[in-house]
Amino acid sequence: MTKPYSNFKATLAIAKASFRSITRSPSSVVFTLLFPLIFILVFGFIGGSTVSVDIGVAKNSDTQNPIFASLKKTSIVNLIQDQSTPDMNANLSKGHIDAILDIEKHSTAPYYTVNVQYTKASQEKGNILQSLLRTMFYKMDIATRPSNAPPPVAELKEVTVPGREYKTIDFILPGQLGFSLLSTGVFGTAFVFLSLRMTLVIKRFFATPVKKYSIVIGEAMARITFALIGASFILLIGRFAFGFTLIHGFVTFINMLILSFIGVVIFMGFGFTVSGIAKNESSVPPIANLITLPQFLLSGTFFTISAFPTWLQPICKVLPLTFLNDAMRRVAFEGASLWDVNHQLFYLLLWGIGIYAVAVKMFKWE
Repeated sequence: MTKPYSNFKATLAIAKASFRSITRSPSSVVFTLLFPLIFILVFGFIGGSTVSVDIGVAKNSDTQNPIFASLKKTSIVNLIQDQSTPDMNANLSKGHIDAILDIEKHSTAPYYTVNVQYTKASQEKGNILQSLLRTMFYKMDIATRPSNAPPPVAELKEVTVPGREYKTIDFILPGQLGFSLLSTGVFGTAFVFLSLRMTLVIKRFFATPVKKYSIVIGEAMARITFALIGASFILLIGRFAFGFTLIHGFVTFINMLILSFIGVVIFMGFGFTVSGIAKNESSVPPIANLITLPQFLLSGTFFTISAFPTWLQPICKVLPLTFLNDAMRRVAFEGASLWDVNHQLFYLLLWGIGIYAVAVKMFKWE
């Protein structure tokens, strides 16, 4: 008596064979591991300092004064005025901004009181700001003081609040991990299904009892497994080589892998769509790059979205990689749970539903 054909075993066999082909593919290794690792190494060795001091301006602060005007003209100072008070305080404690500035104007000398809240997370930048302010005060005093030396024009009041250092690697690594998942999902899926179709491998599958879903699931399992291995490698290198923050340790590590799983599944939808549109293998890279390159550049991979022109920021904020990067940074550094990033996950789900609806229309078996 012959045993019934097992599509489950067929699925596992396809996944195993596909995984072997991925590990032997130089392009898969380069886009999933090598490129992200190179960027992580570069930014990891650069360290945690940046060229600008990010200063939140309190809502009730006086901004019509020479001190504020001088700070505004200083190239290394980035004044942030579009955040609410709770958000500003939270960002200060998390190390996302370096100080909060509140300038009070008086009718008598000293005419200005400059209240500054620093954070222990950004002591170096706090020292830079302190030096800038004292230099400004000195120049103002020299310019306005007569010989009898009245009280100074401005005084400085400083408070330091607790905070956790937000290092460059804490920003860069989630972006590079997201880029790795995007590349794996789009390029890997598009190339493999187009190749299977053009080499008539899928047509040969149809001559066997293998179901269509077994082919898709088997290939998907291989890519997801490879992507999660790559994600684990990137996270561990970042954590132990450069001190990347995984705030709750192993729990955060698992949450990051869950986010990686969600991300690569959604990005595979773009890959299915590209494989349906492309006529041959040479047409895959241009089409895939139209999807990956804008997200790589605009989704906060290297720079915060606030660094882009105002008219461009709404576009940046709706890209799927932006939602994934934001969720990963919140989970890793802030200790947010998956429920806490439900806003990002909701929009990723919408992207997933939309792109798979398109993929179903565009995908071709033969």
